[in-house]
Amino acid sequence: MTHVAVLKGGRSLERQVSLRSGARVEDALGRLGHEVVSIDVGLDLIARLREAAPDVAFIAMHGRDGEDGTVQELLEILGIPYTGSGVLACVRAMDKVLAKHLMIEADIPTPDFFAFNETAFRELGAADALEAIEERLDFPIVVKPSSQGSALGIKFARGAADVPAALVAAFSYDSKVLLERHVDGRDLAVSILDGEPLPVVEAVPQGDEFYDFEARYEIGRTSFVCPAELGAEVTAHAHDLALRTYRLLGCEAFARVDLMLDAGGELTVLEANPIPGLTDTSLLPQAAEAARIGFDELVGRIVELALAKAPA
Repeated sequence: MTHVAVLKGGRSLERQVSLRSGARVEDALGRLGHEVVSIDVGLDLIARLREAAPDVAFIAMHGRDGEDGTVQELLEILGIPYTGSGVLACVRAMDKVLAKHLMIEADIPTPDFFAFNETAFRELGAADALEAIEERLDFPIVVKPSSQGSALGIKFARGAADVPAALVAAFSYDSKVLLERHVDGRDLAVSILDGEPLPVVEAVPQGDEFYDFEARYEIGRTSFVCPAELGAEVTAHAHDLALRTYRLLGCEAFARVDLMLDAGGELTVLEANPIPGLTDTSLLPQAAEAARIGFDELVGRIVELALAKAPA
């Protein structure tokens, strides 16, 4: 029996999603026979970890503190093995602008974009460059905060008049934003478990034009097709791009890579998620199920991978 601390909640805007992921993980760990301590991450995290003295920490946190390397750094200081990717991979993946620059350098296709922070916008006159940015990206464009997950703060700008409000929304979530060429096509996700890609999932929003936060987590707002109805060549290409992105960012154990497939059959990588959701509408569990890996087995394998990389 392994003593597992499940870290969930925290102060992220994705707190409620994290609590749902954590609760499912705790139930699975209990069924697997592990001893579980549940920790809603807060100011007493270090004290609670020292008191619990777990064999491993299962990180079910999403967004700030959980996916940006913060809690991973603390666990390393305490010498507690943990699930998922290490500090550097989390830093790279959480910052969408950094991740996209790395993709471009590695010749991984990703939609064209421009990015700037609040200082550039408010103090260096970046607002005066918006017209040039809009001309080079063409409308519609997607405006998104650099370091949020679950589609939080993402807005469409169909024309120049929509850009200011979209920027205000994005800046309310982060101090750095990116304006990205909108890819009209199919929303795909490739989850990776222990270096192997799982079946591709396609998310099809019902009655919405965009796979937003509500569509992701409200049952009935989105239908999912897994395996996605793609040809063998497109599937293989999606797997290849996802694996290249996973390795480029230094991810470990498991992660999810989001892609778009346009009408011309071209695939582009949007981003990578080092701690994908584990809720009942999340994509990683659906992909695992399609690969005949049940949720309990998935959770068990994630724990085993964390223990395997722990120092002797």
